[in-house]
Amino acid sequence: MKKFERSLSLPSVVAIAIGGMLGSGLFVLPGLAAAKTGPSIWIAYLMAAVSVFPAAMSKAEMATAMPSSGGTYIYIERTFGPLLGTISGLGLWLSLLLKSSFALVGFGAYLLILVNVDIKIAALVSLGLITLLNISGVKKVGKVQLFVVAISVTALALLVIFGFATWDVNLMRPMILHGTSGLFAATAFVFVSYAGVTKVAAIAEEIRNPDRNLPLAMIIALLGVTSIYVLVTFVMVGNVSVDALQADIHPIYTFAFTMGGKVVGISAAILGVITLVSMANSGILAASRFPFAMSRDALLPPVLGRVHHRFLTPITTIILTASIMALAIIFLDVEKIAKLASAFKVTMFILVNACVIVLRETSVHWYQPSYQSPLYPYLQLFGILSGLILLFFLGLTPLLAVFAIIVLGLIAFIFYGQSRAQRKGVLRLYGHRPALNLLYRKSELPRDHLDVEAYSRHTTKSRTLDHLIDEDANVVVALFGKEHSPEMIAEMGLSLAGLGQAQVVHLTEVPEQTALEAVDEENPAIKAIERRICTMAEEKSVDFRFDAIATHEMVETMHTISNLTHCNWIVMGWEGRAGNGLLVRNPTGWLTTHLNSHFALFKDHGVRYIRKILVCLRPGREDPLFLQVADQIAGYYGGEFTFLRVLREDTSSEVQEKLREESRQLLKGRKSKHDLRFIFNDNAVDAILEAATAYDLLITGTPVNEDVLHILFGSGRDKFAERATCSVLRLTVKE
Repeated sequence: MKKFERSLSLPSVVAIAIGGMLGSGLFVLPGLAAAKTGPSIWIAYLMAAVSVFPAAMSKAEMATAMPSSGGTYIYIERTFGPLLGTISGLGLWLSLLLKSSFALVGFGAYLLILVNVDIKIAALVSLGLITLLNISGVKKVGKVQLFVVAISVTALALLVIFGFATWDVNLMRPMILHGTSGLFAATAFVFVSYAGVTKVAAIAEEIRNPDRNLPLAMIIALLGVTSIYVLVTFVMVGNVSVDALQADIHPIYTFAFTMGGKVVGISAAILGVITLVSMANSGILAASRFPFAMSRDALLPPVLGRVHHRFLTPITTIILTASIMALAIIFLDVEKIAKLASAFKVTMFILVNACVIVLRETSVHWYQPSYQSPLYPYLQLFGILSGLILLFFLGLTPLLAVFAIIVLGLIAFIFYGQSRAQRKGVLRLYGHRPALNLLYRKSELPRDHLDVEAYSRHTTKSRTLDHLIDEDANVVVALFGKEHSPEMIAEMGLSLAGLGQAQVVHLTEVPEQTALEAVDEENPAIKAIERRICTMAEEKSVDFRFDAIATHEMVETMHTISNLTHCNWIVMGWEGRAGNGLLVRNPTGWLTTHLNSHFALFKDHGVRYIRKILVCLRPGREDPLFLQVADQIAGYYGGEFTFLRVLREDTSSEVQEKLREESRQLLKGRKSKHDLRFIFNDNAVDAILEAATAYDLLITGTPVNEDVLHILFGSGRDKFAERATCSVLRLTVKE
């Protein structure tokens, strides 16, 4: 498959993002928004921009992880599965076509100033011409649009500059006409004005240095357009009374005419005609691709995936999109169209923010964004909460429309897509019951105990797992290709194996859209890892087996491996995070509680030679197996271990003596050199971390208590793994 050329520079991406926003949001909506809140419309635009920012950052992150995925529909479908993918695809399609519809109504209003025509007839005629243009495949319009954007920005800047000269503070009083509720209603109403800022995520594969330029372009474009919206509307309400703007759907003309007279007004009308028809054209171009993509994903009938034999354009979806737009123009007024478009867009942005939370918390191995959204998860939670508030203030009709789309998507999925969809979605794989029960039937939920033969036949590549895994292995080391030192993790597994059989398995988790057969069996990176581990094994004179497996579902593959073998331990590398949330679970957290064997997580801090080992058991985890592991590892490396007990400073002498005797009993029979050490400190974590500075390896257990945030989202990180100067081995012992 050929890849796109990364030819788009930062200025080009910024121009495209601005081009996706400048249009009906400024040329049509300000007057209608002024009726809701008065001169404070500039505050409404500012608040809408703040609400959009989390979604922009979330989409920038996902675009760098899935640069060729094609935008919001795929992000939601890949995260939540085909059901929400169907609903979101329909919602995105309708939000774009509705935005284009009221752009065409605005076009008609500006054209009426120049020519005596009926607004809706003018909008329908232009829709017909744009439809023919899209079917014929004219793709040079994008360059024309960038030219139009440059003219629009220049003209608007001149309006602002000259508008300040005639600005009247008296027209700004009272600033907020209908209280806080009116301001929030106006904010929700103009939300759709910023929808275009995230469109550039769909072209991430064509952007130079996307991990830097994509989020930077979104931020610059959002700040730039916000500045334009705020300044233009601020100067507008200082030159034109709210009474004159309330029912005005050509406010830029009214503003220009009031400030500069007929010539300036006519110039603004011409600018409005050009800008709005250009925006409508790009809107129908983008909107028609959603049902087309859904058809290709088997979520909608194949007729919607038809391509014109000559022009190579999705003719069916273009005609369908244009037909719905025509109905909206005929039967809905511009305010209702704008409200519906905003409602669908707000809903999609809520889901976009939720996608990042699910993808981050599950830590699926294929999700590796080169850019990460700042202030996670608080930025995403703010985006979700602010979106829900804005939906409430849009009113009952838009909420009912959103509900209708949900029902329509559900019907389409149940009667068509469900039996044909090939993917499940990340939440289906890693979600917990509270989240899963909202989206899936009971029969579709992940199982704790798998049909091994059926699972391995459909999930792994080429050979089934029972042929790949040595059932006599008592230790399985799992590698995922991101480890800093895979040979150290493998060596840790070999030390646990003792005289038993060990197996190293390299797992490659790929998105469900990628066929397992497409994964290169002779991957140079995997071959290099195998060579390095073989070198280490030869040096230690130990034997092991190495296999590489490609899978769509890493967690369940690991679970199946633990069922297929008689292994005592499964060993993995670790980045310090293993929390398992109430709503979503990360793979490590899920494995911690579901594997049928003991589980060891190794945090490599670059210590190559392990001679001194510190064992510190968490309260209530006084299992002799921890000391057995320390003894075994010390024997493998020819080192020694220390059993550390941390007590509160006010611990009585009776308790101390009792604990000393219990500790001596736990140490009985250990072959390696060892000692027992007591530390008295009320801050156990700091005491252990300070003591660990004199050791090469710290062995601990899993934490018992977590706070509310960690329970909900599984976002906790292990303090020892993050702050210890030595390597850390965290053990989860099967009861």
